[in-house]
Amino acid sequence: MPQRQSVGQIGDICTSNGAALNILAIDSSTSMATVALSVGHKIVAESIFSTDRTLSARLIPEIERLVALGGLSLSDIDLFAASVGPGSFTGVRGGVATMQGLALAGGKPCIGYSSLAMLAMNFSLCTYPVCPMLDARKSEIYSGLYDCSASIPQSILKDCVMPPADFLELVFTNIDQPVIFAGDGAQRYQEEIVSRFGSRATIAPFQLHNSRAANGAMLALDGFRRAAAVAPSMLLPVYLRASEAEINRKSKLQANRVTE
Repeated sequence: MPQRQSVGQIGDICTSNGAALNILAIDSSTSMATVALSVGHKIVAESIFSTDRTLSARLIPEIERLVALGGLSLSDIDLFAASVGPGSFTGVRGGVATMQGLALAGGKPCIGYSSLAMLAMNFSLCTYPVCPMLDARKSEIYSGLYDCSASIPQSILKDCVMPPADFLELVFTNIDQPVIFAGDGAQRYQEEIVSRFGSRATIAPFQLHNSRAANGAMLALDGFRRAAAVAPSMLLPVYLRASEAEINRKSKLQANRVTE
């Protein structure tokens, strides 16, 4: 397993033999999946593609293609990184399981990061707070609020799932600055955002609503520097709410208790 050096800059982190750290990062929490390969602090390859319900069929081939494009093989990867959610249950679970399997096969560590932090990182060095919003369906959003004034976003309001009106009110009462909104949730609920925030709201341009695995690679590099890498079995999804299957199972249990 690679060992971090005592260094001051993220880009200086190396493996124990002095080579730059090779990171494979992915995000599959939305309908647009993304994969990136970084060597040290440089992104050498990245792709974004629509899954269209074919994540399991496309993810591994895309990973292999991208790693080869970067001039490496999977055995050269030092750290396997994935967004752990929130987002699509199937997508998050598939992405995490893929990284676990690849890391386990290579005897390498894993690291996870928030899909919302990764989206917020599209606005690194931005003066205003950033509110990434993902459509959680059921008239809810996954969202949080981040300070993106530095290269790595810092959480202001923790990631959560709730009705958009409730979260917008939470942000409005806690922040008196203009706020940048991004993500498919911001696109879907743009009217509600503008109605509540007025001129204080900036809806991101369309090209910044998608997450980038390049951001995930930099979050992973920062996490590795802070000794946050874990064994593959410890890379766990963060769903923020119960799955449909869990809800149905609990409903059946409650119904059975009533009829007993």
